[in-house]
Amino acid sequence: MRKELPEIVRADEWVPLVIRTGYTDDAAWGEIVAALERAVEGESVAHLVEDRLWDGVTGDEAVAAAARDEELSVVFLADGVTMRSPLRPLLALDLGADDDEDLDPMYYQELIDSPQPREVRVAPDAVHMVHGNLQLANVDFPEFVEDAAADPDGVVREMVTVPSGPGDGHISSSSYAGGPPR
Repeated sequence: MRKELPEIVRADEWVPLVIRTGYTDDAAWGEIVAALERAVEGESVAHLVEDRLWDGVTGDEAVAAAARDEELSVVFLADGVTMRSPLRPLLALDLGADDDEDLDPMYYQELIDSPQPREVRVAPDAVHMVHGNLQLANVDFPEFVEDAAADPDGVVREMVTVPSGPGDGHISSSSYAGGPPR
Protein backbone atom coordinates (compact mmCIF):
# COMPACT_ATOMS: atom_id res chain seq x y z
CA MET A 1 0.00 0.00 0.00
CA ARG A 2 1.39 3.39 -0.92
CA LYS A 3 0.19 5.06 2.28
CA GLU A 4 -1.45 4.08 5.51
CA LEU A 5 -5.17 4.69 5.17
CA PRO A 6 -7.29 5.45 8.22
CA GLU A 7 -9.46 2.71 9.69
CA ILE A 8 -13.10 2.96 8.75
CA VAL A 9 -15.49 2.45 11.63
CA ARG A 10 -19.07 2.03 10.50
CA ALA A 11 -21.88 2.36 13.02
CA ASP A 12 -24.29 0.18 11.04
CA GLU A 13 -23.32 -2.88 8.99
CA TRP A 14 -26.53 -2.53 6.93
CA VAL A 15 -25.43 0.82 5.53
CA PRO A 16 -23.23 0.70 2.41
CA LEU A 17 -19.70 2.07 2.58
CA VAL A 18 -18.99 4.67 -0.12
CA ILE A 19 -15.46 6.09 -0.32
CA ARG A 20 -14.70 9.14 -2.41
CA THR A 21 -11.37 8.60 -4.18
CA GLY A 22 -11.91 11.12 -6.99
CA TYR A 23 -11.74 14.80 -6.10
CA THR A 24 -11.93 16.38 -9.55
CA ASP A 25 -15.61 17.36 -9.46
CA ASP A 26 -17.43 18.48 -6.30
CA ALA A 27 -20.71 18.93 -8.20
CA ALA A 28 -20.57 15.29 -9.36
CA TRP A 29 -20.00 14.17 -5.77
CA GLY A 30 -23.06 16.18 -4.74
CA GLU A 31 -25.11 14.41 -7.43
CA ILE A 32 -23.97 11.02 -6.14
CA VAL A 33 -24.87 11.83 -2.54
CA ALA A 34 -28.28 13.19 -3.67
CA ALA A 35 -28.95 10.00 -5.68
CA LEU A 36 -28.04 7.85 -2.66
CA GLU A 37 -30.44 9.90 -0.52
CA ARG A 38 -33.29 9.57 -3.02
CA ALA A 39 -32.83 5.81 -3.19
CA VAL A 40 -33.55 5.31 0.54
CA GLU A 41 -35.93 8.02 1.65
CA GLY A 42 -35.95 8.31 5.42
CA GLU A 43 -33.13 5.83 6.01
CA SER A 44 -29.43 6.32 6.53
CA VAL A 45 -27.92 7.19 3.14
CA ALA A 46 -24.58 5.42 3.41
CA HIS A 47 -21.40 5.59 5.39
CA LEU A 48 -19.69 8.26 3.31
CA VAL A 49 -15.92 8.65 3.53
CA GLU A 50 -14.88 12.02 2.17
CA ASP A 51 -11.29 12.59 3.20
CA ARG A 52 -8.52 13.69 0.86
CA LEU A 53 -6.30 10.96 2.32
CA TRP A 54 -8.29 8.67 0.02
CA ASP A 55 -7.67 10.81 -3.10
CA GLY A 56 -6.38 8.59 -5.92
CA VAL A 57 -6.52 5.38 -3.87
CA THR A 58 -6.66 2.32 -6.12
CA GLY A 59 -9.19 -0.47 -5.87
CA ASP A 60 -6.59 -2.82 -4.37
CA GLU A 61 -5.66 -0.27 -1.71
CA ALA A 62 -9.30 0.37 -0.86
CA VAL A 63 -10.03 -3.35 -0.62
CA ALA A 64 -7.07 -3.85 1.71
CA ALA A 65 -8.23 -1.00 3.96
CA ALA A 66 -11.93 -1.94 3.91
CA ALA A 67 -11.23 -5.63 4.50
CA ARG A 68 -10.35 -4.79 8.10
CA ASP A 69 -14.13 -4.63 8.65
CA GLU A 70 -14.99 -8.33 8.78
CA GLU A 71 -18.74 -7.63 8.45
CA LEU A 72 -18.33 -5.81 5.14
CA SER A 73 -18.88 -7.72 1.89
CA VAL A 74 -18.58 -4.88 -0.64
CA VAL A 75 -17.14 -1.37 -0.79
CA PHE A 76 -18.17 1.33 -3.30
CA LEU A 77 -15.68 3.87 -4.68
CA ALA A 78 -16.55 7.23 -6.19
CA ASP A 79 -13.45 7.37 -8.35
CA GLY A 80 -12.40 9.35 -11.42
CA VAL A 81 -14.59 7.28 -13.75
CA THR A 82 -17.56 7.96 -11.47
CA MET A 83 -16.92 11.68 -11.58
CA ARG A 84 -16.51 11.81 -15.39
CA SER A 85 -19.47 9.62 -16.38
CA PRO A 86 -22.94 11.18 -16.61
CA LEU A 87 -24.34 7.98 -15.04
CA ARG A 88 -22.07 8.46 -11.98
CA PRO A 89 -21.53 4.68 -11.60
CA LEU A 90 -19.63 3.77 -8.46
CA LEU A 91 -17.00 1.03 -8.55
CA ALA A 92 -18.21 -1.87 -6.39
CA LEU A 93 -15.40 -4.08 -5.10
CA ASP A 94 -16.10 -7.57 -3.75
CA LEU A 95 -14.31 -8.04 -0.44
CA GLY A 96 -14.95 -11.79 -0.52
CA ALA A 97 -12.99 -12.34 -3.74
CA ASP A 98 -9.80 -13.08 -1.80
CA ASP A 99 -11.49 -15.98 -0.01
CA ASP A 100 -10.24 -18.19 -2.85
CA GLU A 101 -6.56 -17.73 -1.93
CA ASP A 102 -6.36 -20.83 0.28
CA LEU A 103 -8.07 -23.25 -2.10
CA ASP A 104 -6.48 -26.64 -2.63
CA PRO A 105 -5.39 -26.83 -6.29
CA MET A 106 -6.15 -30.54 -6.32
CA TYR A 107 -9.88 -29.81 -6.06
CA TYR A 108 -10.26 -26.19 -7.17
CA GLN A 109 -7.74 -25.70 -10.01
CA GLU A 110 -10.42 -24.45 -12.42
CA LEU A 111 -11.55 -21.79 -9.94
CA ILE A 112 -7.93 -20.82 -9.24
CA ASP A 113 -7.17 -20.50 -12.96
CA SER A 114 -10.35 -18.50 -13.67
CA PRO A 115 -11.09 -16.36 -10.63
CA GLN A 116 -14.46 -14.68 -10.31
CA PRO A 117 -14.60 -10.97 -11.22
CA ARG A 118 -14.28 -8.76 -8.17
CA GLU A 119 -15.44 -5.40 -9.47
CA VAL A 120 -18.45 -3.94 -11.24
CA ARG A 121 -19.93 -0.50 -11.85
CA VAL A 122 -23.16 0.29 -9.96
CA ALA A 123 -25.59 3.18 -10.47
CA PRO A 124 -26.00 5.22 -7.27
CA ASP A 125 -29.68 4.29 -6.97
CA ALA A 126 -28.74 0.57 -6.99
CA VAL A 127 -26.00 0.76 -4.32
CA HIS A 128 -28.33 -0.14 -1.44
CA MET A 129 -29.83 -3.05 -3.35
CA VAL A 130 -26.41 -4.47 -4.21
CA HIS A 131 -25.07 -3.97 -0.69
CA GLY A 132 -28.14 -5.46 1.00
CA ASN A 133 -28.26 -8.54 -1.22
CA LEU A 134 -24.56 -9.22 -0.72
CA GLN A 135 -24.80 -8.69 3.06
CA LEU A 136 -27.69 -11.17 3.22
CA ALA A 137 -25.99 -13.53 0.74
CA ASN A 138 -29.15 -13.46 -1.40
CA VAL A 139 -27.11 -12.84 -4.54
CA ASP A 140 -23.47 -13.60 -5.31
CA PHE A 141 -21.20 -10.88 -6.67
CA PRO A 142 -20.77 -12.61 -10.07
CA GLU A 143 -24.55 -12.33 -10.59
CA PHE A 144 -24.23 -8.55 -10.42
CA VAL A 145 -21.32 -8.71 -12.87
CA GLU A 146 -23.57 -10.69 -15.26
CA ASP A 147 -26.34 -8.12 -14.82
CA ALA A 148 -23.92 -5.31 -15.69
CA ALA A 149 -22.67 -7.24 -18.73
CA ALA A 150 -26.25 -7.29 -20.04
CA ASP A 151 -26.61 -3.52 -19.58
CA PRO A 152 -25.63 -1.34 -22.57
CA ASP A 153 -23.47 0.84 -20.29
CA GLY A 154 -22.02 -2.06 -18.29
CA VAL A 155 -23.69 -0.82 -15.08
CA VAL A 156 -25.79 -2.57 -12.44
CA ARG A 157 -29.06 -0.74 -12.12
CA GLU A 158 -32.05 -1.20 -9.85
CA MET A 159 -33.54 -4.69 -9.57
CA VAL A 160 -37.11 -5.76 -8.98
CA THR A 161 -38.77 -8.95 -7.80
CA VAL A 162 -40.83 -10.49 -10.57
CA PRO A 163 -43.32 -13.28 -9.80
CA SER A 164 -42.37 -16.44 -11.66
CA GLY A 165 -45.30 -18.51 -10.50
CA PRO A 166 -48.01 -18.68 -7.85
CA GLY A 167 -46.53 -17.40 -4.58
CA ASP A 168 -43.04 -17.56 -6.02
CA GLY A 169 -40.67 -14.76 -6.97
CA HIS A 170 -37.20 -14.28 -8.27
CA ILE A 171 -34.94 -11.31 -8.72
CA SER A 172 -34.74 -9.99 -12.22
CA SER A 173 -32.79 -7.04 -13.53
CA SER A 174 -34.63 -3.95 -14.58
CA SER A 175 -32.56 -1.70 -16.80
CA TYR A 176 -33.02 1.94 -16.04
CA ALA A 177 -33.48 3.89 -19.24
CA GLY A 178 -33.04 7.44 -18.00
CA GLY A 179 -35.01 10.08 -16.17
CA PRO A 180 -34.98 10.57 -12.44
CA PRO A 181 -34.25 7.58 -10.20
CA ARG A 182 -37.25 5.86 -8.74
